Amino acid sequence: MENKIDNFQEVEKLLKKKKLQKIFVISGKNSFYKTGAEKLFFKILKNKEHFLYLKKGYLPEFSELINIIKLKDNYKPDLIIAIGGGCAMDLAKISSVFDYGKDLKKRVLNNDFSKTKTKVLAIPTTAGSGAEVTSNAVIYINNLKYSVEGLKLKPDFFSLIPKLLLSSKKPLDASAGFDAISQSVESLFSQKSNNVSIFFARNALKVLLKNTNNFIKNKNIYNAYQMALGANLSGKAINISKTIAPHALSYSFTTMYGVPHGHAVSLSLNKILKFNYFNQDKANCNFDIKKRYEYLFKLTKSKNIYELDFFFKKLKKNIKLEQNFDKLGINLKRDSKKIFSNVNQQRLKNNPVKILKSDIPIIFNKY
Repeated sequence: MENKIDNFQEVEKLLKKKKLQKIFVISGKNSFYKTGAEKLFFKILKNKEHFLYLKKGYLPEFSELINIIKLKDNYKPDLIIAIGGGCAMDLAKISSVFDYGKDLKKRVLNNDFSKTKTKVLAIPTTAGSGAEVTSNAVIYINNLKYSVEGLKLKPDFFSLIPKLLLSSKKPLDASAGFDAISQSVESLFSQKSNNVSIFFARNALKVLLKNTNNFIKNKNIYNAYQMALGANLSGKAINISKTIAPHALSYSFTTMYGVPHGHAVSLSLNKILKFNYFNQDKANCNFDIKKRYEYLFKLTKSKNIYELDFFFKKLKKNIKLEQNFDKLGINLKRDSKKIFSNVNQQRLKNNPVKILKSDIPIIFNKY
């Protein structure tokens, strides 16, 4: 069970514990230096033995994970601190539960964790993935995305420090914010959803839909905390329910065209919402989809699916998430086979209406 640390003073208290003598920090250059994390953490780490690793890649790549695990095994830290977005979090979480060995790739793919785990403190610098409270992580091997899942992956501690969200640029804020929104929406419709995940998803959307525009246009410490909280709640929702088709369809847009993750997810959210709505009679889930849409209509003050579609189109336009495939350099007609050949089947199976690979081009053209 994770322990929330409400502010930096509480983080400081945690790190002063005698048992935590060796600290391994995983972050990115922007996450650590531009956010102000450097000043905060070096102040309290100066009396601790610590090692700072700044990740090289934009995505959590297996090749970099190998280097991190080797460093961790040699250093033998008492605590790993992950400071950053989803990539830093995923690398920290996976490295905390694996030791190096020749069969590392096989063990990672099979979720065959090591017997021991290094404790993790997760501190997000973006309001997006909610990875600080999830028991899964992403790893890319040869440009293919894989999910590593298991209770041991969940960070032992997390802290929301809104000050660390103030330096990020608008495109990152828009992409990360929409990722949190889409996660919450998808959670409502997941086959694995339950009353608890619905509670987290609805409360996440209440916070995120109220604050996203202001956070991106007029960022301040208040709306930064609200966005961090909303993303955290969305993480708690999908930790139970997992995501559905929009996330399953997003990964090739990122790996092939460099579209940031949350932006990539936004490209299919409206289409999947309409597809599921107009195919409710084919649903194979154990809940009433109509009621889930009613939740969403109420949260977005929409009367029907068309107003809901307009709501999200307007939101994406306001936060400048480009939806024109040609402007993004994506040629769906030419590359559709390649784009959709690497769809994440785990997430696609969570969709309330069954989607075959042959359905995907139709969904993008029709909806």
